[in-house]
Amino acid sequence: MTRSFLPSLFSHDKAGAPAFQSLQKEIDRVFDEFKSLVPHLETGRFPDFGGRVVPRLDVSESDDAVEITAELPGVGEDEVDVSVSANILTLKGEKSAKKEEKKKDFHVVERSYGSFARSIPLSFDIDPDAVEAKFADGILAITIRKPPEIAARTRKISVTKGD
Repeated sequence: MTRSFLPSLFSHDKAGAPAFQSLQKEIDRVFDEFKSLVPHLETGRFPDFGGRVVPRLDVSESDDAVEITAELPGVGEDEVDVSVSANILTLKGEKSAKKEEKKKDFHVVERSYGSFARSIPLSFDIDPDAVEAKFADGILAITIRKPPEIAARTRKISVTKGD
């Protein structure tokens, strides 16, 4: 007689529940816990971590500039503050949005608000006159020109195939 040390798919756990049912409950618990730690992961909405709004950023660098794009849906141009200090760029603001929908049989009001602040350290001191910020359709685009001495030291290194 062959004895298997693998659990049977049709066996029961110690509490008497089918093994797959216990496994499914545990998997559901793990995913629920993960979702609570990372809210709005799949929605693409403005993340809100306990009243603290965290804008999503894209940061890219070229030989002569650093470009930062921030998603700020529901934020107005006058609600955003961009500042620099030494080598740190700081974005601050407050999001407040109200959506009201009235129809014959119902009335819904949804409010969303929160302040945000993101600081991005760079590898060089930022000249405030070398920073350009544009805001359109909920997207803040910032271009920071690198100082000439930093840009001059940036060189492309060719990569060759080794032995």
